[in-house]
Amino acid sequence: MQLLSLLGPIDVIEPFVEYVVLALVLLNMGTRWFAYRNYSKQATDDDRETLDRWIPHELSNLLLVLGSFYFLTTHHHAGIVLSSLVLGLFITDFFEVEARAVEMRRGVPLDKPKGALTASFVVFLYVAYLSLFSFIKPFWSAVV
Repeated sequence: MQLLSLLGPIDVIEPFVEYVVLALVLLNMGTRWFAYRNYSKQATDDDRETLDRWIPHELSNLLLVLGSFYFLTTHHHAGIVLSSLVLGLFITDFFEVEARAVEMRRGVPLDKPKGALTASFVVFLYVAYLSLFSFIKPFWSAVV
């Protein structure tokens, strides 16, 4: 008897969903770095009034949120935790860009996005634990 899949054709990535989300987190961390460089360039322009959000980073945020929601459909407990962390990262990232815009309007040097970097590192640690624990499980089981 064949079970119906929840999301149909995209359920082919279900066995690899942890690795897909790990790749999305790493992509998001990379685009965050490029976005900060872009914001720094925008801040040096004298005729700029506001910062323009960097579209590739916003798309990586969206993909990360959607990936965590898909992970929620496959692994419920871990998916709730991951989705909560990712939504916290999304909100933190939104306010970090607004803080950079305020700094630019005040004419002070831009700070690094410390809150979003910390939140993305926490998300990375959790996803790395979920996806890479199977590699160290034999060693961990031997000790514990």
